[in-house]
Amino acid sequence: MYFTVLSKDSWLSHDDATSSSRNLQVTVNSKSACRVCRDQRLLQAELNYSSAQINRSESSTRYHKDSFWSQSGNLSPSRFDIDVADRSGTEIYDIHRKLAEQKVTTEENSLPSVSNVTETEKKLETCPDNPPALVGPLRVEFSDPVTLDLVRSENPTLQPGGRFKPTDCIAQQKVALIIPFRNRDEHLKYWLYYLHPILQRQQLDYGVYIINQDGEETFNRAKLLNVGYAEALKEYDYNCFVFSDVDLIPMDDRNIYKCYNQPRHLSVSMDKFGFRLPYTQYFGGVSSLSKEQYLKINGFPNNYWGWGGEDDDIFNRVSSKGMSISRPDGMIGRCRMIRHERDKQNDPNPQRFDRIAHTRETMASDGINSLTYKVVKTEKDQLFTKITVDVGKP
Repeated sequence: MYFTVLSKDSWLSHDDATSSSRNLQVTVNSKSACRVCRDQRLLQAELNYSSAQINRSESSTRYHKDSFWSQSGNLSPSRFDIDVADRSGTEIYDIHRKLAEQKVTTEENSLPSVSNVTETEKKLETCPDNPPALVGPLRVEFSDPVTLDLVRSENPTLQPGGRFKPTDCIAQQKVALIIPFRNRDEHLKYWLYYLHPILQRQQLDYGVYIINQDGEETFNRAKLLNVGYAEALKEYDYNCFVFSDVDLIPMDDRNIYKCYNQPRHLSVSMDKFGFRLPYTQYFGGVSSLSKEQYLKINGFPNNYWGWGGEDDDIFNRVSSKGMSISRPDGMIGRCRMIRHERDKQNDPNPQRFDRIAHTRETMASDGINSLTYKVVKTEKDQLFTKITVDVGKP
């Protein structure tokens, strides 16, 4: 007797009176034949044959499975010898069990259809200029408390370090969001709560870096931003950098946190200023620069200790290199500030006006090329990478 597979499910049996052996010939007319499918069919053949043997009350026999061969050429020919001696009901039950297990394995590991393979292998397209999931104006409130656990639960697709990239398209830019930080944990919770969903809808390939100034020395915002730039590039080939204060939340997700042909001022309409630009040269709050733009101005100044002045210095650097500031529409660029008292060790910098007046003279030697600092600790959270640094003192 031999068994021939004419299709996936059709088995034909024939008596061979001249042959004392039992041969199993299996022909699989499918280019996607796999080892799991082969094993399942062999077990089925064994079951059929064993049942036949029991019905005929034959005491023992031996048969050969001589040439299992995939027409696709993916499987090598193999020979199997299986002893069949007085097959009992228990043995047949065991074969049934194996077949059931093989069926589960086959279903789990079966190859996708041709159409699915085509879809899987299809190259992703670049994400559109106008992400389709944007909703426009947002309601931003700070009255209800927010916890980091809540933010984590609402952003399950984030990778360690606050990393995210879209899965249905290739992000146009790789964006590092850098936040200068010290003792602002409650503000950070709100920033993460609002910004992560916004950034994901904007289809950015991004990471969040909290640059925490160690110690109690006078705060140096611009130097921390330089540190964030340097540290982020150690992890990923970012080509865009968004520098944001921790207390500013955008009120419209169409204000996309990415880089443009010119340095971008993103926080153009703060509620703090009555949703107006306080003055034309204002470049504070939230801004973005491409890697090329940042290097062109030698980064940010390192010698602005205390509050104020560094954003005007940065504006002077940009304009001195022949670039201009771009801004979103005043409505789209609205943002809310979390009210707070001025931080300790962040009093107004009395030297800021003198330094601003000499930006063109100092920018070549004071910037990313003269940055010095020491990393004290690095923490990886699902929501962010927090880097505590010693930036020295005035």
